[in-house]
Amino acid sequence: MPRVVRCGLIQAKNVKGPEAGLPAIKKAMIDKHLKLIDRAAREKVQILCLQELFYGPYFCAEQETRWYHLTERVPEGPTGALMQKRARKH
Repeated sequence: MPRVVRCGLIQAKNVKGPEAGLPAIKKAMIDKHLKLIDRAAREKVQILCLQELFYGPYFCAEQETRWYHLTERVPEGPTGALMQKRARKH
């Protein structure tokens, strides 16, 4: 008997411009993704993928070192811990 596994993918646009500053961008993007994660859970998604650098702008195409301040340790960084908690909830 086949088993259906529902998967989802979130690819979202940055909600704030670079002039907003790193903390504001990160908070806005995490808040946006938490809502999208909750929505995916309501739709019975079992495996959910987020885009790389989901909590900030995709800065890899430029050589601006200020974006490096968005980095965190994995998996014990604050965003990793938050996502683990949200995964346990759902």
